[in-house]
Amino acid sequence: MVRDPRYDVLFEPMAIGPVVAKNRFYQVPHCNGAGYRDPSAAAEMRAIKAEGGWGVIFTEQCEIHPSSEITPFIELRLWEDKDIPQLALMAEKSKMHGALAGIELAYSGINGPNLYTREVPLAPTALPIRTFTNDPVQARAMTRKDIKDLRRWFVNAFKRSQIAGFDLICLYGAHGFGVLQHFLSRATNQRTDEYGGSLENRARFIQEVVNDARDAVGDTMGITLRLSLEEMGDLGFSNEEVRDFIEMNKDLPDLWDLAHGAWEDCSGPSRFVEEAAQQNLVSGIKSLTDKPVVGVGRFTSPDVMVKQINSGNLDFIGCARPSIADPFLPNKIDEGRVEDIRECIGCNICITGDMTMSISRCTQNPTFMEEWRKGWHPERMQAKGASENVLIVGAGPAGLEAARALALRGYDVALAEATTTLGGRVAKERQLPGLSAWGRVADYREYQLSQKPNVETYFESELSADQVLEFGFQNVALATGSTWRRDGVARRHVVPMAIDSNMSLYTPDDLMNGIVPKGNVVVFDDDHYYMGGVLAELLQRAGAKVTLITPAAYVSEWTNNTLEQASIHKQLAELGVEIVLNRDVASIAADHVISDCTFTGSSKYIEADAVVLVTSRQSNDAVWQELKARESEWADAGIKSIKTFGDAEAPGPIAWATYAGHRYARELDMPDIGDALSFRREITELQL
Repeated sequence: MVRDPRYDVLFEPMAIGPVVAKNRFYQVPHCNGAGYRDPSAAAEMRAIKAEGGWGVIFTEQCEIHPSSEITPFIELRLWEDKDIPQLALMAEKSKMHGALAGIELAYSGINGPNLYTREVPLAPTALPIRTFTNDPVQARAMTRKDIKDLRRWFVNAFKRSQIAGFDLICLYGAHGFGVLQHFLSRATNQRTDEYGGSLENRARFIQEVVNDARDAVGDTMGITLRLSLEEMGDLGFSNEEVRDFIEMNKDLPDLWDLAHGAWEDCSGPSRFVEEAAQQNLVSGIKSLTDKPVVGVGRFTSPDVMVKQINSGNLDFIGCARPSIADPFLPNKIDEGRVEDIRECIGCNICITGDMTMSISRCTQNPTFMEEWRKGWHPERMQAKGASENVLIVGAGPAGLEAARALALRGYDVALAEATTTLGGRVAKERQLPGLSAWGRVADYREYQLSQKPNVETYFESELSADQVLEFGFQNVALATGSTWRRDGVARRHVVPMAIDSNMSLYTPDDLMNGIVPKGNVVVFDDDHYYMGGVLAELLQRAGAKVTLITPAAYVSEWTNNTLEQASIHKQLAELGVEIVLNRDVASIAADHVISDCTFTGSSKYIEADAVVLVTSRQSNDAVWQELKARESEWADAGIKSIKTFGDAEAPGPIAWATYAGHRYARELDMPDIGDALSFRREITELQL
């Protein structure tokens, strides 16, 4: 296949100062939960993107000095020469297929609590540290000597970046996280000296640092500057000031890297933020400078990308999440295989890796961050093992991914689905408010399976244990999903709740099947991810008067990790949902619930015509349990293995299901590793 000529513009080489990118695909800096702890995993992940055709590949933010660090978050560090080798590995891996390798250098300032180094934080102005966890720490205001020292620390980082082999330096002044933005913003810069007050003064530090960079690395590296397009608040660095700053410093960096506001805005989930959401904020900025401009916007469509270039908005297509979902996105466009792109669904599960200080995941791409740890490649599978065929029971996200990956290995696959639709839980959840993009999980895999002659799909095939044993498949994979519980068992209630049978009781499954109660509806959310908030929205929009009760301190508390919690609360409040925090539902009567305070135990009577329990799920494992009890019959039936996985084994987010399906496909017919680790890891070197 050949590239559609409409997309030729995306593959034009573009200069960034003294270096040239081979195309316009620009993987902007993004975190991955690895940082200094798992450098080989991070390096190999970037290597896969290089193989996938990206023209520019950046690291995540890299701390330049121990006087500003963001523990417990695990970012890269370039504090001393000892840090160079792991960064050199990332540069080397990024450049393997002709991409430019970039490093994002950061001094966190007002965002650096220094919980590890115990240094006193430094910032333009003495203010409390701004962190996600409101650490009770304050920064002291930088003196002129501190500013001079900071410039020297940046120069040290520039030189180390050059030694490590990077082509580009990104100076991080976006999302409210970098000291460059702290100097620019009146919210964090209230100085009265030559570094404060007017925009010219607030811009002084950035001008000095960029000039220092040019003196340090000469014409061997391109210098890029990453800025937020809009900092909210009366004193924030507004879009108008951003434009003024760029116009007065139009030739300062070699490229302007523009990010949409705070991290929550820039990486807004698809539930609240559309593709190319920053278009209005970036429109017209290119006319203010002769330097190239890169912007982001969860770009997944090549047509939207081309529009950004041809309309004069951008010179480079900046991607973080889309480059995670499909590292081979550029190559697939280049090869005329647009339909093979694994489109980012904007669920932000990738961000939870950084937020929970763990290796990141991707719902669409289960190989993300397993490229080095497990040797998984997103586009290639090893050849099949000794057996020939597999029966997969259940076509949800786990079953679909297992079928796709097994087919690539060369197995003959039969996919049995109890309903008339592929996708399982995804087929239902995609119908809920704001979650339509999540349907891409099923759409991508359904298309891939349609192209595989060694896959047969059977609908309306709810199989029993007897049938499984009769069919004669060598391997049986049970991906039968899970069902939301009706008894309230979850975190607050580890045994069934006291529930009057006269109350109209519903679960998320009922609502997703089209049964939507009216009147006064209590939603009890002890799940704490997205489902409780989504169903409260669904009910309120359908005309119910909704009271959402949760034992947590936040609505949909775990979505703090996906950067959408504030948006969820705001939307529900604006819709008129009554939000009740820090309270349990102790019991359910015929016409009301009793809600207890999680701290004092004080009770409250709340009228209800219906109750929706969003608590926990039970695995649909009846067939597995029966087959396990009849294991002595497997060999006579020609069965070598039976395995349950995904929600059928242990319910979790969709990303856990696609990972489980992929892992099953990878490990089928592989040797037993006994007690050995199933992945590689790096161990901290002892200083003897």
